[in-house]
Amino acid sequence: MKSQPAPQPRPAVAALPAYVAGRRAQSPLTEPLAANESHFLPLPTVLSAIAGAAVRVNRYPDMASTNLRARLATEFEVDPAEVAVGPGSVGVLAQLISALCDPEDEVVFAWRSFEAYPILCQIAGANAVKVPLTAAEHHDLPAMAAAITDRTRVVLLCSPNNPTGTAISTAELESFLADVPPRVLVVLDEAYREYAADGGLDSMALYRKYPNLCLLRTFSKAYGLAGLRVGYAIAREPIAEGLRRTQIPFSVSGVAEAAAIASLGATAEVRDRAAMVVAERERVIAAVREHGWTVPDGAANFIWLRTDDDQRARLVEAFDTAEILVRGYPGDGVRVTIAAREANDRVLAVLADQALVAATADSTQAQE
Repeated sequence: MKSQPAPQPRPAVAALPAYVAGRRAQSPLTEPLAANESHFLPLPTVLSAIAGAAVRVNRYPDMASTNLRARLATEFEVDPAEVAVGPGSVGVLAQLISALCDPEDEVVFAWRSFEAYPILCQIAGANAVKVPLTAAEHHDLPAMAAAITDRTRVVLLCSPNNPTGTAISTAELESFLADVPPRVLVVLDEAYREYAADGGLDSMALYRKYPNLCLLRTFSKAYGLAGLRVGYAIAREPIAEGLRRTQIPFSVSGVAEAAAIASLGATAEVRDRAAMVVAERERVIAAVREHGWTVPDGAANFIWLRTDDDQRARLVEAFDTAEILVRGYPGDGVRVTIAAREANDRVLAVLADQALVAATADSTQAQE
């Protein structure tokens, strides 16, 4: 009997780049600063809600996350029909691209930005259109508007941007929205919005003005629920309904829903924690610049170091030696999460040492 080929993934899946998650700490002494997680433990009220919901994990959760959607609708003064949830903001984004894009449709986004963007496009068969960041690490919004074609269905804006930390202002976003055809959905990924020192851009005001704006948010960062996977989108009802239709059934657990609702009831505590991170971020940026590094003004819970590949490899190795896990991006640079002061001081010590090493090498080369 003639042998038959074994089942294989479709070519688009086989060609997918692997999503690189933040590395896990292997020792109690290791500082895990690679994944932009909150270093704070969950709030007591949130832990209580988790414990209360955990006793019901033998039952399926509410597939529509009705209570969470209602709570979010009240929080932002929208209709519950305008709210969709999913397993983290990346899960909601996967639902969104599935809902809006046919094969060969285009999704425009800045690059470098969140690494899941091109992966999700490839899975859906959509074409990823990458628009380079400016020299100052910001979105080049005029260039992104110029990149829109008849095939463009979605534009992704990440503010604050991951991994550069730079943010889009309200005026910049409004000017951009005025240039985008109404048929194109603009998705504002605001995973780090709570860390913007001045409160960030007024995205809700723009949402009410522009029907083609969708807001994408998460409980993974400032709310400290990264391990429970719950995010949400605010969009006009037809889009939100499309997101609900493309959601994997029961993908947001009852435990995650309960924790998210409890978190929304603790906004003052969350705000205070975010303010502590912001203060540390500004202290770290100032110190890093004193050591001679070029760092953009950040609005998230991390700092960004643009490097060439040789310097990136040396930096990551130096951090590894110091038992600090950071995130290196081949061809681009290194991202370091802001954590507690003691951890940040360890980061500064490594960067000070590496700056000295680089200066010594440059001096030796000049003498030769």
